[in-house]
Amino acid sequence: MMREMADAAEEAGVGAHVGLNYLCNPMFALAREMIAAGELGEIRSYRGLHAEDYMADADGPFTFRHDPAGGGALADLGSHALATAEFLLKPITEVMGDCVTVIGERTDSKGNRRSVDVDDVGRAFLRFANGASGSIEGNWIATGRKMQHDFDVHGSRGALSFSQERFNELHYYSIEDAQGRQGFRRIEAAPTHPPYGLFCVAPSHQIGFNDLKAIEVAGFLVAINGDGPEPFNFRAGIRVQALVEQIHRSARERCWLSTEG
Repeated sequence: MMREMADAAEEAGVGAHVGLNYLCNPMFALAREMIAAGELGEIRSYRGLHAEDYMADADGPFTFRHDPAGGGALADLGSHALATAEFLLKPITEVMGDCVTVIGERTDSKGNRRSVDVDDVGRAFLRFANGASGSIEGNWIATGRKMQHDFDVHGSRGALSFSQERFNELHYYSIEDAQGRQGFRRIEAAPTHPPYGLFCVAPSHQIGFNDLKAIEVAGFLVAINGDGPEPFNFRAGIRVQALVEQIHRSARERCWLSTEG
């Protein structure tokens, strides 16, 4: 269906958009810029995680997310972790997945017990085209976590660490710092990190989740007006969905799979 939607949008010459608002964070743009500029050196490893606890209660109801069409935790949350991984490090070339259903039954709105066949936790090992390796996890039974969309990038010259629970901060480690002075330093969001300055003229006052949505919609409007490329179009959504499907397949077959397969 999404491929048909993408084809139709392209044939009609109209804009299309997928809601990848986490990627609109100015700190994500800064991280990608630092990686591309070689500030971390050769990228060696990556860890991505999107964990929340809204399905942690075993007595919670069966919802549309528990239906196979809903996709499970990997599709619901892991999709964002995968989009972030490729946003920062470019293409993932191979995956090896592990998807686990922890709460096997839930009660639906009519009081019937329903079998849960989707994953509560979906994980994957990754290999990137740039030679780096890593992992991602999508987890909706992570007790105590409300919005843990995090990543760590490790290179030969430095590292970056980020948490969505403090998403106006990016933490940077450099091996160039003097001995006895090394450690992760906090880079705080400021007007020097566009488009933060459109929301607040002062550094460290912070933008919020709704501001990320505003940035996302603004990018789409710019594209519709012909003043810039579509930030995340239907093809971007197809790419993320293809990764999710390959990880699910890999988990079933218990093997590494190419993302082109």
